[in-house]
Amino acid sequence: MEGILEGLLYVQGDNGLTLKEVMSILGIGEEEAKELVYKLKINYEQENRGLRLSYLGNTFKLTTKQEHKDYYEKLLESPSSHVLSQAALEVLAIVAYNEPITRGQVDEMRGVDSAFMIRKLLAKGLIKEAGKSDLPGHPTLYKTTDDFLDYFGLATKDDLPDISEIEIEDSKEKDLFRSNYREVEEE
Repeated sequence: MEGILEGLLYVQGDNGLTLKEVMSILGIGEEEAKELVYKLKINYEQENRGLRLSYLGNTFKLTTKQEHKDYYEKLLESPSSHVLSQAALEVLAIVAYNEPITRGQVDEMRGVDSAFMIRKLLAKGLIKEAGKSDLPGHPTLYKTTDDFLDYFGLATKDDLPDISEIEIEDSKEKDLFRSNYREVEEE
């Protein structure tokens, strides 16, 4: 069950899990849930592990170990980390054109979980927290930063291209069995 709990914590990302959620999802009692969490926490405390199980804001979350902080900073400072992936650009565009926006709204637009990309963009300073939403649970709102403008060479957000002028690829269904390539008949 430790592996299941670990996977659940990974999937939840920054949201984490409360003890009640662990009990409900795994269908176990409070004592068994506490023991399971404790075992996983002890497992992560081993020197050869890069993560730890933290209890923050009434939830259990997977976090990085403080003693490895220097390496994480080097990663963020490396030239290759300044290149944004397609997924990061997608999240950044959604935030830029819809700010302030919650992670749930970004997820809904993308159709996939965006927690990792949002953490990455926060770490790079391209987006920032902009308060709390009035939606149930009061999720965090995100918006772009001045570093975002600098990164893309924009003076203000008004310099972003008009979304209606951006060409969107034809979304008509494509025949997956038809190829642009043709077989050449051998003579």
